[in-house]
Amino acid sequence: MDRQHNDDPHHLASAAVVAGIDGSQASETALMWAADMADRCGRELRIVHSLALNRLAEVYNRYDVSIPAVLDAMRTTGEVYTGKAVAAVRRRYPRLRVSSVVSEDDPGPLLVRSSAGAYRVVIGTTGASGWASHLGSIVLAVTSHAHGAVVVVRTDPDAGKQVRAEGPVVVGVDGDPVGEPALAAAFEEAAERGAELVVVHVWADINLGKYADDPYLLESFSAIAVTEEALLAERLAGWQEKYPEVAVTRMLYPLDPATVLIDWSTRAQLVVVGSRGRGGFRGLLLGSTSNSLVQHAHCPVMVVRPH
Repeated sequence: MDRQHNDDPHHLASAAVVAGIDGSQASETALMWAADMADRCGRELRIVHSLALNRLAEVYNRYDVSIPAVLDAMRTTGEVYTGKAVAAVRRRYPRLRVSSVVSEDDPGPLLVRSSAGAYRVVIGTTGASGWASHLGSIVLAVTSHAHGAVVVVRTDPDAGKQVRAEGPVVVGVDGDPVGEPALAAAFEEAAERGAELVVVHVWADINLGKYADDPYLLESFSAIAVTEEALLAERLAGWQEKYPEVAVTRMLYPLDPATVLIDWSTRAQLVVVGSRGRGGFRGLLLGSTSNSLVQHAHCPVMVVRPH
């Protein structure tokens, strides 16, 4: 729980905010969101663009995309595109350190590899034509295999598809130590943004009397609620000592975690979840839950993988 993060490569001074871009409107939105984060944290913004030669070879003849003249033209186009992206960021954030990378690798592996030394990896939700039309699978690959935290920048469909910049940071927890990195990231984000932190604890892995003869219902609803509240308080105690400036609100629900967190996303500026939860029924928080959020949330979603 050390705020100095001395042993965490994602918090080294050299760790940049990495933004994956593909030419789509969604990636441009994600780029500016990433630039704002980097500017706020005093970190470098590294813009990453993939030429995706393998995907282009699925459309064109593989021989065509291996001819030196064609490769040179593609690299030039990629450099021009990323150059424009760098210029656009610098116009809005003139003091921000910005660099760019153009790679022939597929976007998924490229971003996963880039995540190893990144502070955060930031991507959009939908792509443009060509390889970017596969961005749904890319998002899944990156959030499933990246090192550290990945932010999928989702807009609010009820607010003209704008990215919400106000509201609390919301984090979903399930009481298991594997979710500790998500809790750490949520406190850090709330502190950096000067935002309230809403900690959502969902305990939906027991049957609450749906079947009268269920032998597994050993405790009353109220008794279970008291136990879960004590568990949550224990989990948060150390983090609240580390981040005394963060106002924390605790919310407990005996409901489906995805439904609860998607509802909170309609008024949050960021939702933070782990990439998976405890085994059994609790594994639903946060495996399928994180997947549901990156597809349906109304605000950016940060998926944090265990170290």
